[in-house]
Amino acid sequence: MAAAGPTVVRRVEELGDMAQAHIQQLSEAAGEDDHFLIRASAALEKLKLLCGEEKKCSNPSDLLELYTQAILDMTYFEENKLVDEDFPEDSSSHKVKELINFLSEPEILVKENNMHPKHCNLLGDELLECLSWRRGALLYMYCHSLTKRREWLLRKSTLLKKYLVDGINYLLQMLNYRCPIQLNEGVSFQDLDTAKLLSAGIFSDIHLLAMMYSGEMCYWGLKHCADQQAENHEMDTGVSGASCTTHKEPLDFREVGEKILKKYVSVCEGPLKEQEWNTTNAKQILNFFQHHCN
Repeated sequence: MAAAGPTVVRRVEELGDMAQAHIQQLSEAAGEDDHFLIRASAALEKLKLLCGEEKKCSNPSDLLELYTQAILDMTYFEENKLVDEDFPEDSSSHKVKELINFLSEPEILVKENNMHPKHCNLLGDELLECLSWRRGALLYMYCHSLTKRREWLLRKSTLLKKYLVDGINYLLQMLNYRCPIQLNEGVSFQDLDTAKLLSAGIFSDIHLLAMMYSGEMCYWGLKHCADQQAENHEMDTGVSGASCTTHKEPLDFREVGEKILKKYVSVCEGPLKEQEWNTTNAKQILNFFQHHCN
């Protein structure tokens, strides 16, 4: 860790300078101040000051956290623009790849310095979850737009499958960063429903959304890419992004989707029954999976 520290500081400073230049371009193109870009720029200015101090006094974890927060804000601005424009067909593929790369940099930096995210505290679980969530949610929104373009689907269903596999992988990665809380006599909870959620690995509303999103992406995969299902598409992040797990077996859309949506419905109609989470779409997809299997 100590040996990797100076390397992390130098690399984060370089990445911060590139991100700041990118934010400047975005601000000029927007022609007006944006809250997220202002906040991202302020974080990078603070990062620059810290990196300018004596290197041995700089905490790599603090620097990487500042950079990560800036990237999350910067890319959020760009994602909103893509969604507002319904992912323009002529430029979205390049822009989505660029955003995935930005959101992957913090995790890649950790891995480059031989510090596996699961076994170090350079980036905390919450930031790692957020980075995976944002990449998976971006690909979910992009694929949602693509599934409405009939002519595009006829020509590029193989590309859709690639985006779906990558997106599902990011969402599953997000769901697996933290281990479920094991309920036993040594752990006490005042709220039994909360205990059930934690034991199921559900730590926030975002975890539930990730389950529904990944299930829906599995549905799109089976519906639009069924003729390619036998091809060997491994569960890996092929959009130039980082992944902390690589699955050697091909991704089975029906198996993965059915498993996660059954859990989603069980949680929503169990511990979260009073919260009135909608399970209609999940049940319709599960019915589709069942008929497809038969």
